[in-house]
Amino acid sequence: MGNPEKAACAEIVRLAARLIARTGRKIFCDPATAKIANLKCPVFPDAPALASKTDLIIVFGGDGTMLHAARDIAGFRTPILGVNIGALGFLTAVSSDKLADALKLIWRGEFKFESRALIEATGKCHGKNVIAPALNDIVISRGAVSRLISLDVSVNGEPITRYRCDGLIVSSPTGSTAYSLAAGGAIVLPTADVFTLTPICPHALSNRSIILPLSATLQVKAVAAAPATILSADGEFAGELDAGDEITIRRSRRSVRILQLANSSFLEALRRKLHWRGTYL
Repeated sequence: MGNPEKAACAEIVRLAARLIARTGRKIFCDPATAKIANLKCPVFPDAPALASKTDLIIVFGGDGTMLHAARDIAGFRTPILGVNIGALGFLTAVSSDKLADALKLIWRGEFKFESRALIEATGKCHGKNVIAPALNDIVISRGAVSRLISLDVSVNGEPITRYRCDGLIVSSPTGSTAYSLAAGGAIVLPTADVFTLTPICPHALSNRSIILPLSATLQVKAVAAAPATILSADGEFAGELDAGDEITIRRSRRSVRILQLANSSFLEALRRKLHWRGTYL
């Protein structure tokens, strides 16, 4: 599966197709990828259909492309391998210039799987039922008007506080290196069973990021209708909250399997992608 909006995607997909075909393995793809790369292979209508017929889904793009594919096939056992054609890319395991070497390692069985938990927001937005799954984060934030919103937040029924802020990020372990990190949240290993609750530009400087067990249930209530309070999941609009609307955020029943090369390391990725310097063992 490729991202048709990335100019370099077509050539990388064609290269992957040639490398895979040489091994005698079968290639399937979705309609958009077949079109941009001009592939002559069996085409399935969407990601779930691909997941039901394949042993591995290779996703070409950046983290946004990976997030979209992961949500679509969550609950399937078919693993995903991300090939980075984007910028930073914490979800993508392989850079496009290392694709040939990575495939050789996979054919030799030198890989591992990581099960990544999804989180899910449910509730009512503007009178409509909402179910919004996310691999990275659920965000409740202000709209276009630059005014603070007020959110009452509780965990397992116990109040935490009323946040006056630009918004609130509830991050999964996988999403700790995304929006949450930019807002001052902690970096969490993606296999840890925790949420990160991070306020965005809180009015009270004592409001800090909180780490909670992934088994917890969070409730977030919009206090006022104005300014607009927006719910999004992995950066995609899910609804607008009225005053009194409450959203429940908890671990989803579904997860996704990410394929990593055997020699890969999250800590090494942090050092390389965040350009950490200094002495380390």
